[in-house]
Amino acid sequence: MIPRLRTRAGRTGPSPGGFDRRLIAPMVLGSVLNPVNSSMIAVALVPIGVAFGAPPARTVWLVSALYLATAVGQPVMGRLVDMYGPRVLYLTGTALVGVAGLLGASAPSLGALIAARVLLGLGTSAAYPAAMRLTRSEAERTGRDSPAGVLAVLAVANQTVAVVGPALGGLLIGLGGWRTVFTVNVPLSAACLVLGALRLPRTPGRRQRGVDLPGMALFAVLLVALMLFLTDPRPDRWYLPVLSAVAATGFAVRELRVPDPFIDLRVLGGNGPLLTTYLRQFLGYTTAYAFMYGYTQWLEQGRGLSPSTAGLALLPLSVAALTASALTGRREAVRAKLLTGSLLQIAGSAALLLVGTDSPLWLLPAVGALLGVPQGLIGLATQNALYRQADPERIASAAGLLRTFMYLGALGASAATAAFYPRRADTAGLHDLALFMLTGSVLLLATTLPDRSLGRLTSRTPRKA
Repeated sequence: MIPRLRTRAGRTGPSPGGFDRRLIAPMVLGSVLNPVNSSMIAVALVPIGVAFGAPPARTVWLVSALYLATAVGQPVMGRLVDMYGPRVLYLTGTALVGVAGLLGASAPSLGALIAARVLLGLGTSAAYPAAMRLTRSEAERTGRDSPAGVLAVLAVANQTVAVVGPALGGLLIGLGGWRTVFTVNVPLSAACLVLGALRLPRTPGRRQRGVDLPGMALFAVLLVALMLFLTDPRPDRWYLPVLSAVAATGFAVRELRVPDPFIDLRVLGGNGPLLTTYLRQFLGYTTAYAFMYGYTQWLEQGRGLSPSTAGLALLPLSVAALTASALTGRREAVRAKLLTGSLLQIAGSAALLLVGTDSPLWLLPAVGALLGVPQGLIGLATQNALYRQADPERIASAAGLLRTFMYLGALGASAATAAFYPRRADTAGLHDLALFMLTGSVLLLATTLPDRSLGRLTSRTPRKA
C-alpha cells in the first residue's frame, strides 16, 4: 500500500480545497479517444472491405492493430508522463490522433489504413495515464485522499463511449461514408488540444537520467510477439512465443541492471498486491470480452437473430454496466466490488450453460444484464486498487500497464472464441466457452476472497490541506 498523501508545501493552484474541476473535461475527452475508436470501427469493417476488396481475415487487422499499438503504447506513454509531466504527453498524444485521423481519411490502401490505426493506437495511449497522474497530483495538492468520484467519472465516461461507439460509427458512415470514422478524430483532437493547452498545468516532470529506449523496445517485442500468437495460435507460428520468451529474458536482465529502468522490476516484483491487481484485471476482462465476442456470434449464428436484434439483446448488458458504475463509483469498496463482480460472473457463466436454441427470448437479454453488472464493478475496483497500490512516482506507467492487461484479456478471449467456434458459433461451442469463462471467474474469486488487505486500501477520513 502506498503512503498517505502529504500536501506539497508552497504549491498554489485553483480550488485549493478540492479537485480542480477545470481538469475534468480534458481528462475525460482525452481518455475516451481510445474506446470510441475501438468500438466505432466495428461497423466500418464491412464497407472498408468492400472498398478495398479485402476479406474479413485482412480487415480484422484494423482491430488488432489498434489493440497491439495500445497495449504497447499505454505503459510507454505512461512512463514518459511520469518523466516529463502529463501536459506535454497529453498534447503530443492527442495531436497524433488528429494526424492519424487525416491519414485514415485519405488512405489509398488497406495497408495505409492499418498504419493509421497503429498511429491512432499510440496517440490515444497518452491521455489515460496522464489523467491518472493529474488525479494523483491533485490529491497531493489538496490533501484529499479519496479521488473515487473523479476515477468513477473516467470509468463511466469510457464505458459510455464504448457502448455508443458502434451507433456513432453507423451514424457517421450514413452521413459521409466509412472515412468519416477516421475524419471525426480531427475535431476531437482539436478539442483536446485546445482544452489541454488552456487547462492542464505546466507541472515539471520527474526525469532522473534518460529514457530507457532499449527496455521499451524489448518490452514491445515480447508483447507484440505474444499478442500476434494469441490472435491466431497455430503450430506453424511456434516462433512467436519463443521470440516473446527471449525478449522477456533480455528485458528482465536489462531492467534489473539499469539505474532508471522503463519498468522497475525490483519494485514491481516486491509489490505483490499490485501484481495481483494486474492478474485480476486480466481475469475479469478475459471473461467480459469472451462473453461479448462469443455470445454475440452465437446470437446471430446459433440462435438465428439478425444483427440488429442481437444488438438489442445485448443492450441490457451495457445498461447494467453503466448503472453499476454510476451507483457505486463514489465508494471505493475495492474488495466488495471484486467479490460481488466475481460471484456475478460465476453466476452469469453458469447461466450460459442453460442457454440453447430453444431458450425463451427473455432469457437472452437477462443473461447479458447479469454479466453487465460485474463489468461495471471490476473495472472500477481494479482502477481504485491500482491508484492505492502503485508507486506514486510511477502512477502513470502503472496505469498504462493496467490497460495492457485489459487488452491481453481481450486477445485471450478472442483466441478462446476462435478455438471453441472452429466453423460456426453453435450451442456446443457456447457451452464450452461458458466453462472457460467459469474457470476464469472462479480464479478471480480465489484471488480476492482470502485477500483481507483490499479492505484496508481506502482511508477512513479524507485529509484536507
